[in-house]
Amino acid sequence: MRQQLALPLRLELWDGQRIDFSALPPRVTIRLPNMSAASYLLRPSLSSLGRAYVEGRIEVQGAARDMIAIVTALARNTLRVEGRYARVVRNWRHSKQGDAAAIAYHYDVSNEFYATFLDPELVYSCAYFEQGHEDLATAQLQKLDHILRKIALQPHQHLLDIGCGWGALVIRAAQRFQARCVGVTLSEQQYALARQRVRAAGLEHLVEIRLQDYRDVQGQFDRITSVGMFEHVGVRHLPDYFAAVAHLLADDGIVMNHGITSSDPANGQSPYGGGEFIEQYVFPQGELAHIGHVLKCMQQGQLEVFDVENLRRHYARTCALWSDNYEAAASRLKTLAGEKRYRIWQVYLAGASYAFEQDWISLYQIVARKAGQAASTLPWSRRYMYTAAAPT
Repeated sequence: MRQQLALPLRLELWDGQRIDFSALPPRVTIRLPNMSAASYLLRPSLSSLGRAYVEGRIEVQGAARDMIAIVTALARNTLRVEGRYARVVRNWRHSKQGDAAAIAYHYDVSNEFYATFLDPELVYSCAYFEQGHEDLATAQLQKLDHILRKIALQPHQHLLDIGCGWGALVIRAAQRFQARCVGVTLSEQQYALARQRVRAAGLEHLVEIRLQDYRDVQGQFDRITSVGMFEHVGVRHLPDYFAAVAHLLADDGIVMNHGITSSDPANGQSPYGGGEFIEQYVFPQGELAHIGHVLKCMQQGQLEVFDVENLRRHYARTCALWSDNYEAAASRLKTLAGEKRYRIWQVYLAGASYAFEQDWISLYQIVARKAGQAASTLPWSRRYMYTAAAPT
């Protein structure tokens, strides 16, 4: 490997020997504490090396984003993309109980854990950088407003937010539009804090937070949003998911789905074992669909798509900022979550930024309405998304 690659990498062996992969000062050091640990370098996938690091079988020093870039370079130059390191397609059988357990694993670490590296509004999804240089807090507020403009939210309308997180979007909608909002989540910790934040904002008369599966929601809503949630639905269940959304949507309503997609037309995972690592340690039973498959499923669910926006660059930057915040608070996060959980999220956040940067995965906002309506009811342009004055 050293003959083929020139990387700012140093290997420290169990006998004290040091092997540098270039004449440049090392940015990442991998220490192998015993001879058996060397086996992880024989097939250095993101999954095998990530697992070894998380489980404490190897030691890695360096910034997380450098770690990901160097390990990917090792994998790219020593593995065949085909076979078990290709974009494996998963088809989990999702149940209400299984989905709730998967959500609890990821989101119920602790609210304080997430507050340590997210923005003050606790928005755990792709931010929106209108200029490209905004700080995270500004970009997340811009994202919330961008969504509310896209769905053309009007004062006093009824809004459903599926997968509401800690309530940032519904709170913003109620504050700016006096919208009547329902937010649903499967995370008990998100539910508790979101309700607390609604009370603190004096919005209990407008905002209801529910600990509820989207399949159990009843009623009709003028606007529906789903931000960073449909990745948990499952590829085979997407037509039913969008049909359920269409059933809840008023005849003249608008829905927006904001979610991560695979760049593999076959709906496969990230290459070089990245998807395998995420599945095992971060998002159990999470599945990503290609944007083409998502659009097909929305049509099958009786929704007409009329606007699609790619925010991949925005999510690469969002995850990079999260990663920087995360590593800056390493001591605090290790205390809150433990060494192993700290390493999992360290690899995950930096790896996600890299995956978005490399076009392994993407992020799309899709605006739709019920299918079969007259063309005259569609907007002529996208101008309303950027120039519409929003009530406050």
